[in-house]
Amino acid sequence: MLGTVLDIDGGFKREKRHSPIPQAACNLIWELKPTQMMRRKNNNKHYFTRMSTRKKVHAFVRVRPTDDFAHEVIRYGDDNKSIDIHLKKDTRRGVVNNQQTDWSFKLDGVLHDASQDLVYETVAKDVISQALDGYNGTIMCYGQTGAGKTYTMTGATENYKHRGILPRALQQVFRMIEERPTHAITVRVSYLEIYNESLFDLLSTLPYVGPSVTPMTIVENPQGVFIKGLSVHLTSQEEDAFSLLFEGETNRIIASHTMNKNSSRSHCIFTIYVEAHSRTLSDEKYITSKINLVDLAGSERLGKSGSEGRVLKEATYINKSLSFLEQAIIALGDQKRDHIPFRQCKLTHALKDSLGGNCNMVLVTNIYGDAAQLEETLSSLRFASRMKLVTTEPAINEKYDAERMVKNLEKELVLLKQELAIHDSLANRSLVNYDPMDEIQIAEINSQVRRYLEGTLDEIDIINLRQIQEVFNQFRVVLSQQEQEVECALRRKYTLIDKNDFAAISAVQKAGLMDVDGHLVGEPDGQGFGLGVAPFSAKPGKKAKSKKTFKEQLRPSTPPSKPVAFEDFKNERGSEINRIFKENKSILNERRKRASETTQRINAIKQEIDMTKEALNFQKSLREKQGEYENQGLMIIDEEEFLLILKLKDLKKQYRTEYQDLRDLRAEIQYCQHLVDQCRHRLLTEFDIWYNESFFIPEDMQVALKPGSSIRPGMIPVSRIMSLGEDDQDKFSQLQQTMLPEGPDSISFYNAKVKTEQKHKYLKTMMGLQQTQRK
Repeated sequence: MLGTVLDIDGGFKREKRHSPIPQAACNLIWELKPTQMMRRKNNNKHYFTRMSTRKKVHAFVRVRPTDDFAHEVIRYGDDNKSIDIHLKKDTRRGVVNNQQTDWSFKLDGVLHDASQDLVYETVAKDVISQALDGYNGTIMCYGQTGAGKTYTMTGATENYKHRGILPRALQQVFRMIEERPTHAITVRVSYLEIYNESLFDLLSTLPYVGPSVTPMTIVENPQGVFIKGLSVHLTSQEEDAFSLLFEGETNRIIASHTMNKNSSRSHCIFTIYVEAHSRTLSDEKYITSKINLVDLAGSERLGKSGSEGRVLKEATYINKSLSFLEQAIIALGDQKRDHIPFRQCKLTHALKDSLGGNCNMVLVTNIYGDAAQLEETLSSLRFASRMKLVTTEPAINEKYDAERMVKNLEKELVLLKQELAIHDSLANRSLVNYDPMDEIQIAEINSQVRRYLEGTLDEIDIINLRQIQEVFNQFRVVLSQQEQEVECALRRKYTLIDKNDFAAISAVQKAGLMDVDGHLVGEPDGQGFGLGVAPFSAKPGKKAKSKKTFKEQLRPSTPPSKPVAFEDFKNERGSEINRIFKENKSILNERRKRASETTQRINAIKQEIDMTKEALNFQKSLREKQGEYENQGLMIIDEEEFLLILKLKDLKKQYRTEYQDLRDLRAEIQYCQHLVDQCRHRLLTEFDIWYNESFFIPEDMQVALKPGSSIRPGMIPVSRIMSLGEDDQDKFSQLQQTMLPEGPDSISFYNAKVKTEQKHKYLKTMMGLQQTQRK
């Protein structure tokens, strides 16, 4: 009989026992069924407004394609959701030995020879879709070095068809935003790298970001975990998001060893932040969510990879952080554990929200199909089986817009005042003012309080609660004023001296105002004098120091920071481009506002059409119940039903007109957005040229750049550098849109790729020019 026990490293172990039952009759695949956890490890639900449900982590396995697949060792289940691994016993250990030969792993799916399209549809599409509804999501790629994690997550950026989960997720987010015109949705992104237990911002090379002075740190607050110092970038369109992705990819740290020519030497987390506000002003709630796309560095055996020097040090940090990640996963899957070791390393600390928290979690385990890598494959599958024991509690992240809440409360306040006015009129009360009191009303109450205290007024008329509060306040004011008046009267008549101040007493005795016994003498009519302290400014010998200011209009020895220089550029050389940019942006905002208003009108017309249809159906059903009348083959209907038909016809005509206007506005918005993007790109390009010419090119070379010379601005006098003119760039863009093999959906992808490559070539050229200048 075959008994099944859980192996200490995960998976299932089968061992033989003496039994008359044949072994073939019990050749079963045992399924790993994680129990539901009764508690939550990372409890942050005190700021969510909706109840969450427990949900297990989904774990998929993707097998790297190979010509030498070990069919006799690795087998897939019929449902394509399990993997069985069988090893032949080592006969060198003898006939009787306890060597484990069989493992079975139950997963949510096995992706073998799967395309990038199928991988995304299976793994990520639902997670991204739910993120637009307010649920956090995390997709993590784990596995041995060279098994295809980066290819699964990022893909081949040179080929649109082979793009990975990350660019496809960005595309899906912006596609879904276009399908939700009733909401104003903003998208922000960040790109974090964890290299040798240090945090780095992969987008810090952008001109408007710059390197951080203080190191980045991981901070926890009631809303979750965030990285202090990590730049977050607003993206209004798909192409901007791709540009940020490609910018970060070029800054990643990679190295080469025997198992992978381009091995990632760091863990990278690309985060998409989504915030959706309803365009209905009365709705003060809005939802937020974030999507973490995690590309882990690959675990490696140093004996196989042959790493040395710096690569060896990187491998040590990678294996250490992955070991801590596995410890955290084991602790999350253990119901008896109260403490989860998230703070052991930066990776687990940064992913604290994702691991067992408020998140839809998906793991993609990349493995080899070769028999030579079987030991690492088993380790990766054990990690996947442990991850399936972890449960999460995804919940909708709802928040409240403070500005909209204030506006709604002001409207409610007006309605309550109107109800109070109606109540006062029904109670035969005179018109009562519930607004805050002005200065005249407060002065009148003060006068009433004084007369009441003097006895000339018997009682104070009370109208509302606000007046009662002000009456008590004026009593306090009158009392304070009377105390001050008494103190001033005493000071005019007497000289107040502290008995413990011997210096003051001695001075008064010398002046003849006090006798030896300490009794004051002098004139009782207040014609005496007082002692005081002269102000510090009146003391002699103190002169104010004069400040000297001067300006040196010389060329600075060190160039200013780019943000400061950019403001000067917009006011001087780039003022015309900046003006055009602002005008185009204002036109774009105006078109967007009109489109939003048109959308609201369309929704209102659609609701009225639905109500009219219901009324018309009710009239038809009523006519059928009462009996239908015909005249010469024509159905006779009453006047009310006829008016409903005419109204429905007019509403449909209005709907078609408004919808056509909306389509025209969307086309105008797309065109205006294109103009704004062109102006922004032109402004940044001109700024880079101006900045480098102003602060990096020597003065003797700047003579050649003056008007009338043979070299026009923006052209660097190096033979290997070419500058693409604006007309050529426009032609290239048009040719690109018509000749791209993947269709119009790939335009944003390729445009971002080309712009990123051009930018880095330009920066590389400028660095070479600076080095030549130093020599």
